[in-house]
Amino acid sequence: MAGIETLSWEPLFVMRLDVSYAEAQLIGGQDRLGIFPVVGGSFEGPRLRGRVLPHGADWVTWQQDGTMNIDVRTALETDDGARIAMHYTGIAAPTSPEAANRFRNRQPGPYEDLYLHTTPRFVTDHPDYLWLNRTIAVTNGMRAPEGPVYHVFAIR
Repeated sequence: MAGIETLSWEPLFVMRLDVSYAEAQLIGGQDRLGIFPVVGGSFEGPRLRGRVLPHGADWVTWQQDGTMNIDVRTALETDDGARIAMHYTGIAAPTSPEAANRFRNRQPGPYEDLYLHTTPRFVTDHPDYLWLNRTIAVTNGMRAPEGPVYHVFAIR
C-alpha cells in the first residue's frame, strides 16, 4: 500500500478566461442561476498551449451562504490545431466579508480571497492529446484584473 497515502501531480497549464459579464443571463429560481458566456481566453503549459474558443459558458448557482457552484463547458484549440472539449465543476466561496464584497463588485483580489477549486475533464480525438481523455485534473483559481485565472494540475 506504499504510495496510496500521497497524491502525485504535475502542472498541466495556466488558463485565463475572457468572460462577458455584460452578456450574463440571470435566470434566478431557487438556486439563483446565472449563465456567464466564456468568449475566449488562452492557456499555456509544458505540454500544450493555445486559445480558449468562444461560445462556452459558466453556469453558476448560488447557495444561501454565498458559495457558488460552478459548471463550465468550453473548448480549447491548441497551437497545433487540436480541439479539446473541457468541462469542469467546482466551488467558489469568498473567504471573508471583504472578499465577498470585492467579488460582488467584480474587483480583483489576492488568491486568498476565494476558495476556488474545480475538477476539469477533457475529451479529444487528436492523437497527440489522447492522454487528456484519461487525465483527472484539479485547479486553483482566482479572479485577476483581466478575469478568471486557473492553474490546472494533472493528477498522476
